[in-house]
Amino acid sequence: MRLRYGGSASTWCFVLHLAGADTYEDIILPTGSFAGTPGEALDRACGLSPTAPASGHGSATVDFDHDDRSTPVTDAMSFLLERLHAAGLTDVVTAEPATGGLAATAGLARRGDGTPVFVKAFGEPPSDDAFAAEAEGLTVLREAGGVATPEIILADRDLLVLSVLQPRPGTEAFWEQFAHALAHLHTTTRHPRFGWHRDNWLGRRRQVNTWDDDGFEFFAQHRLLRWLGERRVQEALDAADRAALERLCDRLPELLPVSPACLTHGDLWAQNVMAAPDGRPALIDPAVSYTWAEVDLAHLWTTAPPPEAHVFFGLYAELTGLDRDWRERMPILQLRQHLAVIAQFDPDWGAADLVRATLAPFRQRP
Repeated sequence: MRLRYGGSASTWCFVLHLAGADTYEDIILPTGSFAGTPGEALDRACGLSPTAPASGHGSATVDFDHDDRSTPVTDAMSFLLERLHAAGLTDVVTAEPATGGLAATAGLARRGDGTPVFVKAFGEPPSDDAFAAEAEGLTVLREAGGVATPEIILADRDLLVLSVLQPRPGTEAFWEQFAHALAHLHTTTRHPRFGWHRDNWLGRRRQVNTWDDDGFEFFAQHRLLRWLGERRVQEALDAADRAALERLCDRLPELLPVSPACLTHGDLWAQNVMAAPDGRPALIDPAVSYTWAEVDLAHLWTTAPPPEAHVFFGLYAELTGLDRDWRERMPILQLRQHLAVIAQFDPDWGAADLVRATLAPFRQRP
C-alpha cells in the first residue's frame, strides 16, 4: 500500500499493490473519490479491509452518478443478488460489493458456472433510460470507434451487467497503445453536427445533447452554462463568478480553435481506462456525444493520470496533429467537468477553486 501524488500538495491517491499482476490499483477514499487530502488517503489506508476485492472491473470502482442515496454496504450483497435474480439471472450465486458505490451500487458477481460478471444496480434510478444510455455508449465506442469495452450482458431500468475487465497495467507501453486507440476513435468518427440523438447521463445529472451546427454554442449552452441552475453550483459560485463564465462563453471562438465534432467518451478520467482480457486498453462509464476531441483529452490531462501515462499525451498530439498550444486550452475545456463535480458532490474536492481560477481573467475589475 502506498500514497500516490495527485498533482498538487493537497491532492493524493491511495494505491494497493497487486502482487499477482505487479501493478497498482487506485482505491476509493472515505469521501468516495479516488483523490483527496493526505489525511483522507491515510484514513483509507488505516481502514482498508484485507478482504476487500482488489482486482477486476469494479473492484475499486466509483461511478460518477453518486449522491447520498446509496445502498448501505452491509446490505449491498443481498441488494445486488435480489436485483440480479429479479432480472432473470437466477444462476448468480454470490455478489461481492465494490467499495465506493454511492448512488449505483456496484460489485462483482459470480454465476453458477464460475463466470464472474460486473454489476451496477440502482435503488433510485435518475431515469428509466440511464443504464440503457450507458450500454448504448459502450456499444457505439466499440462498434464505431474500435475501442474495447465490456460486453453488455443485460441493461434495464435498475440493472447493468457487464463482462469483467482487468486493472490496467502500470506500463508506458499500455498508455502508448491507448494513445493510438483514442486517436483512432477521434479521427475516424467525425460528424457534421454537435450532440447526440438522445440525452444521456453524466452521473445523476442529465447530459443535454440537443443537436447544434455550432460547436462553440453547443459547448457554451450544454456543457458549461447548463450547470448554473444547479443548487450546489449556485451556492459555490457568486454572481461575479457566474457573470465571468458567461463572458468566457461569449469569447469561446477567440479562446479555442475551430474543431470538428467526433465521437467522444465524455467522462474520460484515468479511472475509466481499464484493460480488456487480451490486454488492450478498454473504456467504461461513458457519456458519449459528438463534440470536440479535446474534451476527452482535457479530462485525462487534468485528473492526475498515473506517472506512466506521460507518454500518452505527446503521442496522441502527434497522431492527431495537435498544435503547440493544446495544454493552455485544457483548463477551459475542463470547466464542464469541474462544474459537474460541484453540482453532484459535497465537498467538491477543490473543483470550485479550480473554476474560479480559470474564470479569474474574465471577472470584471472594479
